Amino acid sequence: MGSLKSQTVLITGASSGIGAACAHACATAGGRLVLAARRRDRLEALATELAATGAEIHILTLDVRDRAQVATVLESLPEAWSTIDVLINNAGLSRGLDKVHTGSLDDWDEMIDTNVKGVLYVTRSILPKMVQRNHGHIINIGSIAGHQTYPNGNVYCATKAAVRALTEGLKMDLLGTAVRVSTVDPGMVETEFSDVRFHGDRDRAKTVYQGVTPLTAADVADVVLFCATRPAHVNINEIILMPTDQASTTMVHRHP
Repeated sequence: MGSLKSQTVLITGASSGIGAACAHACATAGGRLVLAARRRDRLEALATELAATGAEIHILTLDVRDRAQVATVLESLPEAWSTIDVLINNAGLSRGLDKVHTGSLDDWDEMIDTNVKGVLYVTRSILPKMVQRNHGHIINIGSIAGHQTYPNGNVYCATKAAVRALTEGLKMDLLGTAVRVSTVDPGMVETEFSDVRFHGDRDRAKTVYQGVTPLTAADVADVVLFCATRPAHVNINEIILMPTDQASTTMVHRHP
C-alpha cells in the first residue's frame, strides 16, 4: 500500500459507500482527512471508527449541490486544514430508471446538481490553491455509465459522461503545472447506490446484485489509493474497473 503521509485528503460524500471506504484506505496510508457529507452523524461515527489508525480527521457538514455553502465552508477551513493535497470528488447518486418522456424532473435536478455541479463547485473552490502551490491531485469518481449508456440510464449516464469530459478538460487546463487529475470509473459496486436509485426500495435494490459477485467499496478505494500514491511524474488518467461477472453496462453473468 502506498503512503499518503502528511498529505491532507478531502473526500466528498464520505459518510458511506465508496467515500467511507476511501477514508479508511487513506487513513491507513497515513493521510490527514477532511471528511465532507450531508449526514454529520455518519461522519462522526466514521471518525470514531478511524480513530484506531491514528489519523487526524476534520469533518464538514456539506451539501455539494449548494454553491454558496460549498464556497463558504471550504473557504472557511481552519488554517491547519486549508491546504488540500488530494481532492476525491466522490459525492454522487442515481435516481430512477425511467425513460426521458416519463422521467422525474426532480430526479434529474438532483443528479445533475450533485454529479456535475457538485464536482464543479468543490473543484472550483479547491483547485486555485493547488495551481498556486503547483501541487495537488484531483480524483473524480466516475462510472462505466460515463462510457456506455444503458437503457433507462439516460440522465445518470449523461452526468457521468460529463464527469469524464470534465476530467479530460481539467487535464488540458492544468498542462504545464504539477497538478494531477484522474478518474476512477467502476462498474457494479454493492453500496447504497441502488437503494438510493430506487428511493429506498431495498427489495428491488437487492435484485440488481442477485447471482453476481459485485465490486465492493473497498475495491474501488484500493484503486483510488493507487492513483493517489504514484510518483509525482506519473498521472493515472483513467481507470475502469468491473467485477469479473460484468463485461459491459448491459452484459452481466448471473450465477444460478
